[in-house]
Amino acid sequence: MSEDIQNTDVAADPVAELRARCEHLERELVQVKQKAESGIVKAHLQAEATRAGMIDLDGLKMLDLSRVTVTEDGEVQGALALMEKVRKEKPWLFGKPSTSAPGGAPPSQPPRQKLATEMTESEYQTAREAILRYRP
Repeated sequence: MSEDIQNTDVAADPVAELRARCEHLERELVQVKQKAESGIVKAHLQAEATRAGMIDLDGLKMLDLSRVTVTEDGEVQGALALMEKVRKEKPWLFGKPSTSAPGGAPPSQPPRQKLATEMTESEYQTAREAILRYRP
């Protein structure tokens, strides 16, 4: 009977009720943060695995993700090292590395004027007139 009286007191005490709710929300916040970090790590590992040439991304389920962490900035650390380790230990999971990454921009070249030998007769006449117009 004394437990019933204490439970009624807790329910009637608004401070205790708010504390309990606060603790519950803090636990939920931790769970949501863990799920979000897990999703970020999974997405980053999938990208790294694709770049490394992993044939089947189901191979990611066999990995020990304890060394992969997410920084406060949202950066994933340890994923590349983990992929290199897995590539050495389990080479059958990998094929050729992906070449879908862009190489780079082609080297820039200054514009080249068209030579007179490359011009048609009308282009040559237009260019000649333009040059003669600006002669002093």
